[in-house]
Amino acid sequence: MESSSPSVPFPLLQAPVESTYRACTIPYRFPSDNPRKATPVEIQWIDLFLKSVPSFRQRAENDPTVPDAPAKAEKFAQRYTDMLEELKKNPESHGGPPDCILLCRLRELILRELGFHDIFKKVKDEENAKAMSLFEGVVQRNDEIEDGEKRAENLIRGILAGNIFDLGSAQLAEVFAKDGMSFLASCQNLLSRPWVIDDLDAFKSKWTKKSWEKAVIFVDNSGADIILGILPFARELLRRGTKVILAANDMPSINDITYLELVEIVNKLKDENGKLAGVDVSDLIVANSGNDLPVIDLSSVAPELAYMASDADLVILEGMGRGIETNLYAQMKCASIKIGMVKHPEVAQFLGGRLYDCVFKFNEA
Repeated sequence: MESSSPSVPFPLLQAPVESTYRACTIPYRFPSDNPRKATPVEIQWIDLFLKSVPSFRQRAENDPTVPDAPAKAEKFAQRYTDMLEELKKNPESHGGPPDCILLCRLRELILRELGFHDIFKKVKDEENAKAMSLFEGVVQRNDEIEDGEKRAENLIRGILAGNIFDLGSAQLAEVFAKDGMSFLASCQNLLSRPWVIDDLDAFKSKWTKKSWEKAVIFVDNSGADIILGILPFARELLRRGTKVILAANDMPSINDITYLELVEIVNKLKDENGKLAGVDVSDLIVANSGNDLPVIDLSSVAPELAYMASDADLVILEGMGRGIETNLYAQMKCASIKIGMVKHPEVAQFLGGRLYDCVFKFNEA
């Protein structure tokens, strides 16, 4: 089953969208490249997706909702591997030439065709439960920071630390399987600044002088990412009088949070007065982005989101998939933040940074 809602361009992209917007950040090929021969960058990225096949197969074969899961998981691994190898031989096959959106889409299509709709469900539920138990402590520590700029930096570091929980990265999936991750340790162990893209000082000085009217945040992963990273930041925006829209996936993809899961999490985190750790959430909306991948093409979002977001003055794209591998250079009509951690060596190489480096790109309107 694919996302069925019609889609429209995100209204805050600079117009004309057709000529000014390109979803994928890293060009895999140029017009001068031979269309029938895979470029070195295409091969590098296809190999990256090939490396992740075993971890996806393992998740799929343990999916209790799918009859005959091990055999179907094997079929998935075989079909996806064959497709990727074919793209190396002929980049125009399977709807190519490939980019990060196509490579993700092919993987999701095969999984869904075989009846796998949410192979990360179990781990998402476990991580959400774990993170929810830590939420109060995290917001309390933020609230204790009286200096506005320091508090803003602490919240941003929380988003970056939470973003480490990403099972789309083969290395991180392995680390995570071994010992889980401590959120506080992750906050303290972020790579030292300046990061590979680091506009944090400009943002902090703006933060002390300005309150935005309405912010749209395209969110990323379940667990610590959404609950200990994004929600404390969204709560702070609400407290400052900003209306907040959290735009989450329509359908499951890797360990990304879906909008229905997020609605449930926010409801569970509210106190007996319907507040989020004491902060009124009547100006918080959880919206369906219309997306079903771990990356996002903003030329195609749900019409409801487009309508709600049209008058926003701040857009935040969070996570490597939405804010770095896609949309890093997307130009907005309003202020924007692209924030995430660099979790693939190939992305680090493209940006000229380090693995696990941080991106915090802030553009004013």
